[in-house]
Formats: sequence, structure tokens, C-alpha cells
Amino acid sequence: MPRFFLELSYDGTDYHGWQVQPNAITVQAEIEQSLAILLKAEVPTVGCGRTDTGVHAKQFYLHFDCSDELPFPPEVFVYKLNRLLSPAISILKATRTNGELHARFSAISRTYRYFIHRHKSPFLARSWEVHQSLNLDLMRECGEELMKYKDFTSFSKLHTDTKTNDCDLLGFEIFKEGEQLIIEISANRFLRNMVRAIVGTLVDVGKGKLSKVDFLEIVSGKNRSLASASAPAKGLFLWEVLYPEVIE
Repeated sequence: MPRFFLELSYDGTDYHGWQVQPNAITVQAEIEQSLAILLKAEVPTVGCGRTDTGVHAKQFYLHFDCSDELPFPPEVFVYKLNRLLSPAISILKATRTNGELHARFSAISRTYRYFIHRHKSPFLARSWEVHQSLNLDLMRECGEELMKYKDFTSFSKLHTDTKTNDCDLLGFEIFKEGEQLIIEISANRFLRNMVRAIVGTLVDVGKGKLSKVDFLEIVSGKNRSLASASAPAKGLFLWEVLYPEVIE
């Protein structure tokens, strides 16, 4: 059975996350409804991960299995699918792959970016406005310390169905682009709410509410109640997803 990957981007502002939920508008539900129209059959999809309500994706992958080849050439299929979807979702590419490549389980790394700005701006609606000055050097020091840990229970949403809270962090960086501060974190996998919890705690470090010692105690404490409140969803983007082979 042919397997197809779709690369897409979406603005999650008006969606209750990626995954299909009863009585809620989600990105996956809208895509599956549109695929059913084009393919004239219900087509379940598998995403590369789950984003929460209000979270965005610059790069996201899904796969679906089809009983036959696509009814149109890939570029035409992408065009027709985009015409059916809302402006908040953009399909970038459709690719036929081998049946072994899995959108979720084959991914070897995921990178998230969190965007922060300090002054009110009508053009930065998908960014967190933080008025206070931030000690970026201390935030970087603490963030880089995360690379030494594997258990991120302190930054995980409670009562999830995950079997382990261990993650392999592959990169951490804080940098500026124009008016925005960007916190970038890469890992082989992420726990639910993990990036937003880390960012919220790092911002409290930057504000002087937490010391480096406090931060490290939070990480090693393996207790979500020790960490700060999560940063708002609107500033978070799934930025890049990598696979062991190029999808083209």
C-alpha cells in the first residue's frame, strides 16, 4: 500500500492543537476532512508529533496510507488540497515514500523555537511580550546546563500516558533576530508542555526570580510543581523535523 508524506506549516492560533479531539477544531481534523474529499475515502493521518492548543508549526510532517496512487500529480494534489484548507494551514509538499518511514517514530530530531519580544507591537502577535529586562547570559548558562540531564519530569505536563520522561537534548541556543529573542531547543523527543515549561522557568531566571542554583534544583527535583508557570502557547513553533533519509 503506497505511503505518502505531506510537509506542512500551520498557524495554531484558532485550533485546539494538532490531534483530532471530540467537539474541537484541530489541524488534523481539518486536513483529514479535506483529504477525504480529494481521495473520496476516509484517510487517517499520523503526525510527527502533537502540538497543544495555540501552538504553531513552521515545519510539520504527516503520513497517510492510500489504497492506490494519488489521483493527481503531487504538485497538483498539493494545489487542490490547499484550496480546500483554511488559510491557516499550508501544504508545502507531497511525497511518496517507502512503507517503513513513519512520520512520528522515524523522526530523529525535532527543534522548537520560542519567540519573545519586549515592546508592544501589532506585528508580533505570535510572540510573548515580556516587559522586564532579562539577564540573557544567566538564561544561557542555565539552558546549557539542561544538556547534562535526561529526565525532564519537572517540565512535563502531569498525568500523561508517556512511558518515560527521558529525552536526549541535542541543542540549546538563545539569540536575537530583530525585535525578538528566540529560545531554540532540539531533542530526539519532547514531553507534553516541556518547551513552554522550560521557557517560563528560564524567563524567571532572566528576571532574577530564580538563581542558577534554584534552576538546577528544579531540574533535579523531578517535580512539575517546582518549575515556573508555562510560557504562553502563542510564542511556540515546531520549527524543524529531521528524518534518517531526505523526504523529497
